[in-house]
Amino acid sequence: MSTMAERDRRLRDAQTLRAQQRLSDALHALSQLEALYPRFSRLYQERGHCQIQLGNAPAAIDALRQAVALNATLPTSWDMLAQLYRLRGDKTQADAAERHLETLRQLPPEIVVANSLYADGDLEPAEEVLRAYLEQADDNVGALRLLARICFERGASEEAEALLAQVLELAPDYHAARFDYGMVLLHLQKPLAARQEALHLLRIEPDNRDYLKHYGAASVALGDHEPVIDLYARLLATTPAVGAEAADLRLWRANALKVTGRQAEAIADYQASLVARPDNGVAWFSLANLKTYRFSEADMARLRAAEARPDTQAMDRIYLNFALGKAYEDRGDYAASWAHYERGNALRRTLSRWRPEVAEACAQRLRTVFTAEVFRDRAGFGVDDADPIFIIGLPRSGSTLIEQILASHPQVEGTQELTEISRYVAERCGRDPECGLPLEPEALLRLSKTEAQALGARYLSETRTYRRLGRPVFLDKMPNNIWHIGLIQLILPRAKIIEVRREPMACGFSNLKQLFGTTNQEFTYDAQDIGRYYRTCLELMRHWDTVLPGRVLRVSYEDLVEDLEGGVRRLLDYCGLPFDAACLRFHETQRSIRTPSSEQVRQPLSRDGLTQWQAYAPWLGDLRAALGDAVNRYRE
Repeated sequence: MSTMAERDRRLRDAQTLRAQQRLSDALHALSQLEALYPRFSRLYQERGHCQIQLGNAPAAIDALRQAVALNATLPTSWDMLAQLYRLRGDKTQADAAERHLETLRQLPPEIVVANSLYADGDLEPAEEVLRAYLEQADDNVGALRLLARICFERGASEEAEALLAQVLELAPDYHAARFDYGMVLLHLQKPLAARQEALHLLRIEPDNRDYLKHYGAASVALGDHEPVIDLYARLLATTPAVGAEAADLRLWRANALKVTGRQAEAIADYQASLVARPDNGVAWFSLANLKTYRFSEADMARLRAAEARPDTQAMDRIYLNFALGKAYEDRGDYAASWAHYERGNALRRTLSRWRPEVAEACAQRLRTVFTAEVFRDRAGFGVDDADPIFIIGLPRSGSTLIEQILASHPQVEGTQELTEISRYVAERCGRDPECGLPLEPEALLRLSKTEAQALGARYLSETRTYRRLGRPVFLDKMPNNIWHIGLIQLILPRAKIIEVRREPMACGFSNLKQLFGTTNQEFTYDAQDIGRYYRTCLELMRHWDTVLPGRVLRVSYEDLVEDLEGGVRRLLDYCGLPFDAACLRFHETQRSIRTPSSEQVRQPLSRDGLTQWQAYAPWLGDLRAALGDAVNRYRE
């Protein structure tokens, strides 16, 4: 039986008990239902019925107020509240309840039903009601907006975008729909359009906190961090110092400060976030993720206590374990450190949908689709523009170091990990729901010469918003573009591509100790997955080298550490850039850096990263086994 079916069965059981006048048993059943589904509005409505039959008006009002707080489209609850308030002589509250009831009566019944189902998380039946209703009333903007929200929650973001665009065409002043539209655009990795929607709303309500937060999130996604530092400070000025909102605002401001290199201020805001919410796992992990912060004994005690609490939320517990892993690593207690890294990875892996066999099948399909003949037949496709430099490879391979070195050159602009290429692939090929990889890569072969040129021009146009310094060359440091070299060749044949490769045990361990967040790099939370992914990428790069010989420059992280100047000269020669000594002083370059290596590349190059994994060798047997012969073959 599904979760929703079990929930509804329990509610029916309670209703049957009430009908039998077994009110005590009914209330007990509802208490059990609340423990399982605390946000189920109709259980509180049913509790209100029971309390009315018991003659307990205050308890009935409390229950019904909970019901309408969770679900404002419960006519029965508003009707009972209006009557109870009248009986108590509270005319103001009774009139307010009756106004709510009258509003619901004026709406089409289908809209009321769908809203009620949506509020209780019953997305599928709510969608069925709405789609049937819209067949008769396809211009009802309220129904279209609700359908868009349902589509978004079930993962159909593109349909949600189209529905909300339709709503705004019909009703340009529907501000709630415009706000939803901006949020969907941001989710679809269209931050410039999302920020434009936020600016539109802020012209109408300049002090609206939700609009300001949305503007801040879109700015961060665009890599525009400086303005949000003051924006979040403005919001904090009118926010209580303790509570979830203060914790979030402090965290967001700290992240912007960190990215812009203001580490001491970032630490102060992370600590303020922990004052606002002591078990804020993200803030604890963010301190650890600076790689330079050292936890005090008092910090360690608070971390351990928060992680041990049985009511700690799942994601908080994951963040806390990764923070503890780093804290014990800094103390040289590698057994305790590994225990927390292992626990954090195991918990995070339960939330992941990554399937290594899907990635392996995708790589095989790419090798089949993109042959040397395909590229020969499409010579002359794409835009004749050499501006972009793509940096690819596995996460934690040293790509941020390469980015920082190149961004120190006066002719090169660093941007961030841009998502445009993967978005174009998803538009053309579809996206696997588990791994985010292309479902039908052969669709790219259907690009005509004109379409390939248009897509290349689109990339250059859409990425221009990230280029603020006016330099002739720019970087796109998205590691996952290793999967999309075929498209890059078709639409940007003169772009440079640099693959960064790191010794597999060091790279694998570095991934195991890194938490990437809620949706990124899903393969990094299991040693076997990492090993298989590393091998898959090796085979994929061997293929690209075969069908596009000399196209990709391979850079060894270890070689760069051992001979920085030689490596820098080789990089610049490949990119067609003159040597500049600023690239050797990369750690002095002031720029925004969003990746986990941000603080490391603001320091001189160190050999520490070459051997860190060896302290954990007793626990890395599964990783070594999964890597197989890649441990030696990676140098090929």
